[in-house]
Amino acid sequence: MVAPRERAAAALRLLDCEILVEPGLLGSVGAIAARAAPAHRYVIIADDTVAGHYGARVVDSFEDPSPLLLRVPPGEVHKTRATWASLTDEMLDAGCGRDTTVVALGGGVVGDLAGFVAATFMRGIPVVQVPTTLLAMIDASLGGKTGVDAPAGKNLVGAFHQPSAVIADPQALATLPLEQRRAGAAEAIKHGVITDTAYFDRVAAALPALLHEPAGDAMHELIIGSITIKAGVVLGDEREHGMRKILNFGHTLGHAIETASDYRLLHGEAIAIGMVLEAALAEMIGVATAGTAPRIRDAVARAGLPTAPPPALSPERLLALTRTDKKARGGAVEYALPLTIGTMAGAETQWGVRVRDDDVLAVLRAASH
Repeated sequence: MVAPRERAAAALRLLDCEILVEPGLLGSVGAIAARAAPAHRYVIIADDTVAGHYGARVVDSFEDPSPLLLRVPPGEVHKTRATWASLTDEMLDAGCGRDTTVVALGGGVVGDLAGFVAATFMRGIPVVQVPTTLLAMIDASLGGKTGVDAPAGKNLVGAFHQPSAVIADPQALATLPLEQRRAGAAEAIKHGVITDTAYFDRVAAALPALLHEPAGDAMHELIIGSITIKAGVVLGDEREHGMRKILNFGHTLGHAIETASDYRLLHGEAIAIGMVLEAALAEMIGVATAGTAPRIRDAVARAGLPTAPPPALSPERLLALTRTDKKARGGAVEYALPLTIGTMAGAETQWGVRVRDDDVLAVLRAASH
């Protein structure tokens, strides 16, 4: 699975953000951050797991004074307003001012959380994203969405805050558990569904072997290919008023499933289930062409990802959670649904498709049997 080199090069800049993808970059974070977001003080935010693997290496990449390394517990359950408050208080106690740059070192949870800290600290300071998971490299670190979860749902408190740079070192995937690599593959599958049939076919054909060679050329090309796709969508609609909504494919039901599982499911696992269900919904209501849903389900299964919600999650509970989702408008829930692989529905309605609750329940109930 190879992305054309000319497309890859075009993807490596998004708005004013430089995107670097190269093995060994973790040892150059300090020099890149100094160029992209010069500051008097740097604060690295990482979870305990990533800090154990890479914290010292990234700290040592900075010149004096040494950056402040702040650690948080790993996991989505800690992506909260309480953790955000604790981090900002630590920065204030350390004397950080507006001449500070935040470095987010980790997966999507840390990227969202540290990005939100940067967006709100002193009314906004720069952030450099250093993603260490596949999902963060190809999706979460790109596009400027930051935020924390609330009891009512995922990412309900946040802000758009574009990073000054994204530094992706594929060698970091070598320490990533297989289930985390699988979770990242869900976003690559999504990128193919929403814009690029050929990319979808390349990713699907490369699975599952691709996930067992995280530092190989195929993985590097997947990262570049997905960055290309996401960057192209975000460039056309930075604040998600229109076409950027297509990136939400799988996320309306996926977020509901993730929340209802008390975050025991990884984000990518929940999104994989959401894509399977939303594709089935699109076929059932006559939006998608016949055969679209089975192709998506097959790709998800080839990645080793779940294709149905855990039996303990009731369809009624999942439906209720969709109503608190950010994509709800005027009391109705909008979905990003495919017409076919590579093309999304909803061009005439700003890329959101309103769906009746009865139809959603029918799909959820069918999946629970």
